[in-house]
Amino acid sequence: MRIGFIGLGNMGGPMALNVLKAGHAMVLTDLRHELAKPHIDLGAKWADTAKAVAQASEVVFTSLPGPREVEAVALGAGGVLEGAARGTVYVDLSTNSATLIRRIHAVCAERGVDVLDAPVSGGVPGARSGKLAVLVGGDEALYKRIKPVLDAIGDKVTWVGGIGCGTVAKLVHNMVSACSRMAIAEGMTLGVKAGVAPEVLLDALSKSSFGQGRVLKDMIPNTVFPGAFDDVNFALKLLRKDVGLATELGREYHVPMMIAALAEQQLEEALRRGWGDKDSMTFFRLQEERAGVELRTKKRGA
Repeated sequence: MRIGFIGLGNMGGPMALNVLKAGHAMVLTDLRHELAKPHIDLGAKWADTAKAVAQASEVVFTSLPGPREVEAVALGAGGVLEGAARGTVYVDLSTNSATLIRRIHAVCAERGVDVLDAPVSGGVPGARSGKLAVLVGGDEALYKRIKPVLDAIGDKVTWVGGIGCGTVAKLVHNMVSACSRMAIAEGMTLGVKAGVAPEVLLDALSKSSFGQGRVLKDMIPNTVFPGAFDDVNFALKLLRKDVGLATELGREYHVPMMIAALAEQQLEEALRRGWGDKDSMTFFRLQEERAGVELRTKKRGA
């Protein structure tokens, strides 16, 4: 397949190399010509503009810093849309704006150019090794047609839904990751200041049956999704008690506990609703109310 690749930075460069190694022909460009040397050594051709890349390609990938760059390269002067023929597929691998990629999809559709959003997760080591999660949004039939190329980029390629859904999933992933890391930072600083060695505390957290892995793999699919809050594994009132004890310890050792304090207030509101004897995951209902959506499926997890 004739592939175009625009953006050869820390992520884009290794991803483009893996596509080349999979046997595809490639035309590429970047603001820095020197970044293309390893690709050119493998047979890739250089183009001076994104327009020229698109003119020579069946599928055009972009891997760019953010929405401003994606919009300029996709829709701007000398950009992808100016050079893409009808039937060309444009795939954005950047962590982008869902609103923007949906607008790009609409504009491109008027010219007969197909669009997928396919942000990746796994960092530079994953980009180099080809072990990335690729979260794809767009037409499912189009996704299946392009998947062999995406398989050269990542080993966990997943169709998430319509256009923009890949981007939404990536942003949610990164937001949850950031909040979890902040909570871990609070817990680690509290534990160490209260006398536990950092490496011992980390080991204890890693071995806990209530780690984040269990939340995602067990508690959400088996309790939240079916709404099985009366099947009590760990009562909400007990979680409220434990978080309260943790914030009390934080005050004792003068450790700021902003995230824990917010969690404590959420649990207090859940108790006020009379949910103390329900499962601790019942607090999800508060966020569901605020967001105006329920996280329900009929099927329980494995």
